[in-house]
Amino acid sequence: MSLWREAAVVARLDFAEVRRSRWLIFCLLVHAVLAGTFVLVGLRESGVVGFTGMGRALMSWSHALLFLLPLLALSATGQVVNSARDDGSLELLLSNPVSRAAYFLGTSLVRVLALVLPLLVAMPVMALVGTVAFGQQVPWGFLVRGMAVSTSLLLCFVAIGLLISVMVRNQAKALMLTILVWIAGVALIDFGLVGVMLQWELPPQAVFALAVINPVQCARLALLSAAQPELSTFGPVGFFLANRIGANGLLLLGLGWPLLLGVTAWVWSLASFRRRDLL
Repeated sequence: MSLWREAAVVARLDFAEVRRSRWLIFCLLVHAVLAGTFVLVGLRESGVVGFTGMGRALMSWSHALLFLLPLLALSATGQVVNSARDDGSLELLLSNPVSRAAYFLGTSLVRVLALVLPLLVAMPVMALVGTVAFGQQVPWGFLVRGMAVSTSLLLCFVAIGLLISVMVRNQAKALMLTILVWIAGVALIDFGLVGVMLQWELPPQAVFALAVINPVQCARLALLSAAQPELSTFGPVGFFLANRIGANGLLLLGLGWPLLLGVTAWVWSLASFRRRDLL
């Protein structure tokens, strides 16, 4: 069989496992609860950072997703390979005419779709509910931007989770590492940078360079630049970003860096998986 046919077989098996675990339903429920909360709260008040009504709800939800999506992605992938290795299903599957690359590709595609599809369904549905139920005008440009940035962030952390599942064989250690990676990504959004700036007086260029190392911060800057192009809330750093890079440049950075980091992690994890022992 060709690589894609083998990957399709693995994908069907893994998708059946995802359905049995109710992962799709869980993701849809999480997005529905968050969306409902922000619609009910956000549509009552007027403008915040340039948007009104539905714009505020989408902005608030998108920022909540910056914290939630990495955790969902790491939880869905951080124990995929090591769990299959421990229960013997990986050895059993690869004893058939299925290559390691096909297994890894099929599993990766299913995990990505299980995380991305609920998001791509929930955000437009939230906008349509706000339009029909509350008569709000939807900022479609920001909606598309938020969906693109969130998808890029998901792909990045799916790849990081797969890398952890390949490199760390012990499931308990893998779980702890995924939590630490998530905490590091979230904490470094503000707390780490604030601590550095309080300790040392760094120029805006250095602060920006430290910030963009973190893909979550890149995604945040891409969203904030759409709502507030002048980025005045960041002070001198915001002035530097608005004048030197601009909203379009921050969008490209918010999409490109997480994708590049994700592709690198995925290729690394695939290479490690192909040369490591199954047991």
